[in-house]
Amino acid sequence: MAVKDRDRFSTATRIRLLGEQTAARVYRSQTRRQARRSRLTGRAAFLALVVCSLVVALAYPMRSYVSQQGEIADQERKAAEAARRVEQLRDEKARLQDPAYIRRLAREHLHYVRPGETGFTVNDPDAADRPRSERGADDRPWYDNLWDGVDNADRH
Repeated sequence: MAVKDRDRFSTATRIRLLGEQTAARVYRSQTRRQARRSRLTGRAAFLALVVCSLVVALAYPMRSYVSQQGEIADQERKAAEAARRVEQLRDEKARLQDPAYIRRLAREHLHYVRPGETGFTVNDPDAADRPRSERGADDRPWYDNLWDGVDNADRH
């Protein structure tokens, strides 16, 4: 009996018992996991297959839908700009129908004067100091712009 008690408390016996208990726990947990896995694996695989097929089936139509929505918004913006431009052109056309407006444009841009009027040209004393290239095209009469075009053509 003393040998049996001594065996029970020896280090080798305790290590062996701990190893057997640990192996039993690991075996039980693996058996439970395998039982759970085997139960859910078929369902999970089918669910994953269904989800993947839905993603694949809906990916291209959704991409097309989003890109078409962007194109539609772009076309609507362009149509609004075109409508605004048409309205501006209609207004300009209506103004060009008025002879008084045409006379005013001729007087402003072409420096025309009516019979009996006297045309004046005011010389700017600072204009001689500035080079011709610094003055904007809108600040000069049309014939200066024409001569600049001729001069530039000769240089190139």
